[in-house]
Amino acid sequence: MRKNETSGESGKFSDLLKTSWVKSAIKAGVVFTVVGLVVLFTMKFTDIGNSKLFADTKTFVLQSGLLGIFFITMLAGTLLPMGSPGLVVAAALFGLPKIPLIIVATTGFTIGLLVNYALAYYLGRPYVTKRLSAQRIEEIARTWSKWGWILYTIFGLIPVLPVEVLSFVYGLFKTRLDMFVILSFVPRLIVFTLMAYFGEYMGSWMGIS
Repeated sequence: MRKNETSGESGKFSDLLKTSWVKSAIKAGVVFTVVGLVVLFTMKFTDIGNSKLFADTKTFVLQSGLLGIFFITMLAGTLLPMGSPGLVVAAALFGLPKIPLIIVATTGFTIGLLVNYALAYYLGRPYVTKRLSAQRIEEIARTWSKWGWILYTIFGLIPVLPVEVLSFVYGLFKTRLDMFVILSFVPRLIVFTLMAYFGEYMGSWMGIS
């Protein structure tokens, strides 16, 4: 009986991707991606780049600069719905230098994740259940021992998946801090690099940078 229970809890990775909370995250990510692409194409073909709203937004981003990017990505890492990948795309599109942008955004986001980790680590399950349902925590816990690091890396590498949620779980389960920092920083460094170059390309394509 114990063997069957263990098998049911670990399962195949394909089975993990079929769990309700992972499927919900993927669906939300797909919707977010589609909406983002629609917005970009709308900006291209409606000449919104010449509008006052766009000009004011660009001025705000450039004036806020890298310091503003740092604080916003740090807040985004703490589970606030601020869309850090989209922010990096926009910042690059508006002309912020790519390399400093990538480093600052990655550092800020990682610090935000570390805040989640620390809060969950020291405040425990009562605190985490205020952010995640008890059912969601149990669903994650059943597969965590086998797939935790892999799942966290995948969520970190796919910009529209909520890696912020998993950072709470990492702190709750008191996992290794050094691995947490590495797997928080490196995947987002890759993501923000791609987003920055994508934003620069989109700015050239739309003729606004």
